[in-house]
Amino acid sequence: MHGGGVDTDKHNGADSASLREKVKLRRGEKWRILKNIITVSFAFMVQFTAFQGTANLQSSINAKDGLGTVSLSAIYAALVVSCIFLPTLVIRKLTVKWTLCVSMLCYAPYIASQFYPRFYTLVPAGILLGLGAAPMWASKATYLTQLGQVYAKLTDQSVEAIIVRFFGFFFLAWQTAELWGNLISSLVLSSGAHGAVSSVSSNGSEPHEDIDSLSACGANFCVVETSDNANLQRPPDSEIFEISAIYLSCIVAAVVIIAVFLDPLSRYGERRRGSISATEISGMQLLSATFKQLKKVNQQLLILITVFIGMEQAFIGADFTQAYVSCALGIHQIGYVMICFGVVNAICSIIFGSAMKYIGRVVIIILGAIVHGGCIIYLLYWRPHPDHQIVFFILSGLWGIGDAVWQTQINGLYGALFRRNKEAAFSNYRLWESVGFVIAYAYSTQLCARMKLYLLFGVLVCGMIGYTIVEIRQLKKEKRLKELEEIPKQQQTEADRKAIEDDDEKDELEEDIVVTHL
Repeated sequence: MHGGGVDTDKHNGADSASLREKVKLRRGEKWRILKNIITVSFAFMVQFTAFQGTANLQSSINAKDGLGTVSLSAIYAALVVSCIFLPTLVIRKLTVKWTLCVSMLCYAPYIASQFYPRFYTLVPAGILLGLGAAPMWASKATYLTQLGQVYAKLTDQSVEAIIVRFFGFFFLAWQTAELWGNLISSLVLSSGAHGAVSSVSSNGSEPHEDIDSLSACGANFCVVETSDNANLQRPPDSEIFEISAIYLSCIVAAVVIIAVFLDPLSRYGERRRGSISATEISGMQLLSATFKQLKKVNQQLLILITVFIGMEQAFIGADFTQAYVSCALGIHQIGYVMICFGVVNAICSIIFGSAMKYIGRVVIIILGAIVHGGCIIYLLYWRPHPDHQIVFFILSGLWGIGDAVWQTQINGLYGALFRRNKEAAFSNYRLWESVGFVIAYAYSTQLCARMKLYLLFGVLVCGMIGYTIVEIRQLKKEKRLKELEEIPKQQQTEADRKAIEDDDEKDELEEDIVVTHL
């Protein structure tokens, strides 16, 4: 390996399961690790500037026959399948870095399909995007977690705190994509004829018609009943083409950034013994890694809160934008309202990532539950109106606070609970989050907004119950392991030794890092 990185014997095959690779690193390597964290975060920001901007417009610009939400359903349905079968297999074949590159390219056809949006173009492109997304997210999470472990060893800090901080920084960058993507779409749509027409109609040139259409907005919104609302008319093709061309170039730029500037994970012990990418097991065993992870009680208890994360993101991206923003203000205002969501989300991601070591994960997660629960209740009773523009931005910002809690803390919780099986754990995270998206998009055109809000609230409450049980189990486990480790080795029973060895949070990487002072 280059530049004082890992001491690896390439000729003996670093891929071998029998090799116990020592990761030899200098103290100064921490700056290179930070450079890699910045690189992967910036690439995802550029990538999701394109995807988030496109996805937020789908329920409005491709509203005919529900094409937009059907294509989004296809993305997340494919993502569910991909989470089960692909991540561990693809990461093993391509390595983490090249999995990122190939997976990111899978987003390009979906953006390109906006030039000719039909069921036979958008839906297959959405399926390809979904298949590529799971390996991309799993490899990103593996990369951040493993670099977090190495960085913690180099700087003598808590592994869990560093992992959460790295995820916090990543989501800070990733959430700003919401800002850039929506800014691009809003500037293009507002400068065109569509923005001008919408703003005139919402100013009340025909007040009775406006009042009638506004009464069908908010919790009363039902997709089938609002086809005559002038605010929901599709913008001109020329404007959509201009937005899509900008987004497509963003995808290409993101792939180039990863390919050129990101160090491969092999520098930090990618193929150590014990990591799934190094283990010599059959393809079917690799495919079943995600299912094996599901046997763990903590994983089962976290399913509902993870499903909620998908549902709440789908709600803000499709239902809030259509039932509240588009319906009352016009399509050209979606971007501006969603910028508020993205900015607050980004700022809170970095705050919560750093605050965790001072106030703990539990306090932050309770805050997220209270904020989202309060927003859901308010949305049930609030009647959106163009005169109350500030309320749209406040609700969008509050939703961003809640989302930042889930993105940083639940990702960090998966990384901390299942360090030994990172790829399978993050595949499960993405799998259940995607199930949430699929559920939300599947009923998007069938249910009215009120019923969607009731469902969202129910899943949040049940998810929080499951999460609380995980925290209680974790406290008991930590206490028991502490007691076991205080027993001299010769006095430990076979069951005691097995309990210590089977600890999912124990990862050989932390033992295999050798810090040199050269």
